[in-house]
Order: sequence, then C-alpha cells, then structure tokens
Amino acid sequence: MISCSNNRHWIRFVLLLVNTTFWSSLSAQKNLQHYFDDCGYEGSITIFDYNLGKWISNDFRDSHRATLPASTFKIINTLIVLETEAVKDEYELVPWIDDYDTVKYSHRPNIYHAMGIKEAFELSAGWVYRELAKAVGKETYLSFLERITYGNGQIFIDDPDFWNFGDFAVSPVNQIEILKSVYEETIPFSEQSINKLKSMMLMEDNENYKLSAKTGWTSQNGVSIGW
Repeated sequence: MISCSNNRHWIRFVLLLVNTTFWSSLSAQKNLQHYFDDCGYEGSITIFDYNLGKWISNDFRDSHRATLPASTFKIINTLIVLETEAVKDEYELVPWIDDYDTVKYSHRPNIYHAMGIKEAFELSAGWVYRELAKAVGKETYLSFLERITYGNGQIFIDDPDFWNFGDFAVSPVNQIEILKSVYEETIPFSEQSINKLKSMMLMEDNENYKLSAKTGWTSQNGVSIGW
C-alpha cells in the first residue's frame, strides 16, 4: 500500500516483502525518498522484510500515522462478510442498488450491476461492501476489529461506510501487521475464508514472484487519501 502528501492529496504505500531477490534490486536504490522527490511529492514508503524481520521506511513517523483505510479495508471486510455469512461465498450476487451517490463516489458505470465480492474486490466496487456492511452491523465489526487489533475502533458514524468516511483510522504499520497475519494464516478467521481472500488479492503469479495487493482512495474534508 506509498504515503505521499502534496497540496490536499495523501497517498500511502505499504509492502510486506517475502522475496529478498526482489528486495535486492529495490535496495540498490540510494534511498526511498527519491521516488517522491522525482514527482514533487512529500511522502513515505513503509516496508517489512519478512525474511530479515526488518522495518524499512523513509519516514517512520508517518509509518505510525493512522488515516482512513479506504478500500484497503476490503481485505478485512472480505474476511468478515464471509465469516459472518453475509454472503455464502465470493460469487453470491449482491443486488444492484437504486440510490448510488455518483457525487460522493464518482461516476463509474462499469460497477453498476449486481456482483459478488470477488468481482467487487477486483473492481473496488465499494457499494457492494457498503450494502453488506448493513447486514453485518457495527457491533459485529467492532468485535472483529478488536480481536485482530486493527484500527482505532472509531466506526460509529451515521453511515455504513465507516472505512471511507468518519474517524476510523489505521496506520501503515498496522496494515502490514495484518497482511503478515493473513500471509501466515494466523489471523483468527477460518482457513476457508483466508484462502478465498488470498485468491482474490492475487494480481500476478509467475516463476519469479507472487504479487498480492489492494488499492484504496477516498476524500474527506477536502483531503484525498490514497493507498
């Protein structure tokens, strides 16, 4: 997930690195700051080298700063909606809604149809998870979030979409800790739910590496937050 700020934009990148071959080429760069200097942004990258047990960042203060997780919350949300059986599996269709706010969420015609969470994850169709959040309920979410120590627990706003709006916040370090527990399958969810999530997150798989990822973007109070 880079963390950049420029004007009213804030973007974050975090990486759980389990392939040291890949890291050897990345670490050949003099530092991580030049990625932001080159494009004229301020920002930070937070990396955890799994094999070495080493944290790497150009701004450790920012690595511990919590902000809205935006659509990166779909990682945890997927586990929760599967575990609570808000959907029976990743393919069960969630009916398209009639009150989609194109101003609040922007105009995206490619997501305006019934879909399952697998497709919603790939397209980052937030409305699907927002509808399922109504079925799960805030108290159930809080119970899961406290159990896995994710975020600050500030989810009780007058909107199901607490991960895009309100005071809910998570830091890059916390995000990586969760990714590590998903990778190790130590996160307290069923093996079936974890395997489905891993399959949904996988973007590239070749003889050299596997790349799993989730992006996110939201805007609140004139500030854009991206992961």
